[in-house]
Amino acid sequence: MRGQVSETPFVPNVRAATPQDAAFLQEMLTIAADWRPGSPVRPVAEVIREPALGHYVIGWPRHGDFGFVAEMEHPVGAAWCRLFPAHDPGYGFVDEATPEVSIGVRAEARGGGVGTSLLTALVRDAGRRGLTALSLSVEPDNPAIRLYERLGFQIVDQLGGGITMTLSVG
Repeated sequence: MRGQVSETPFVPNVRAATPQDAAFLQEMLTIAADWRPGSPVRPVAEVIREPALGHYVIGWPRHGDFGFVAEMEHPVGAAWCRLFPAHDPGYGFVDEATPEVSIGVRAEARGGGVGTSLLTALVRDAGRRGLTALSLSVEPDNPAIRLYERLGFQIVDQLGGGITMTLSVG
């Protein structure tokens, strides 16, 4: 097989997110919010000031939060879940018992299995925690939608510029 490139994705080290990862999760939220190739990624402080985005990470971790960080030589991505109340819903809000998934992967680490590894760990942990479902929101033109569908997420709503997807867990 000389000269051929392996199509096997690199599996990163995936570990549970800790309180010390709060700043990294903020960075990954910024990457998730400004995901379009070629578009500038806003400064973390600017994204966090937006209430509709900041509430995904402010106060990490609060009761019920859980997540994972993928590392190669350094952290390259994170996926985490947070419950939202009906009076302050996330973009992918389904109900107060369904945590919403957020995920961000640095551009240089995309397409190699990092997102799959992170979401697989998140889904597995959600099942261990006795959760019955996870939700997320994705824009229709985001290539990550294929990953979500491959893992079993299904479209349950489309409102404005976002698609809400859920996955049954357990």
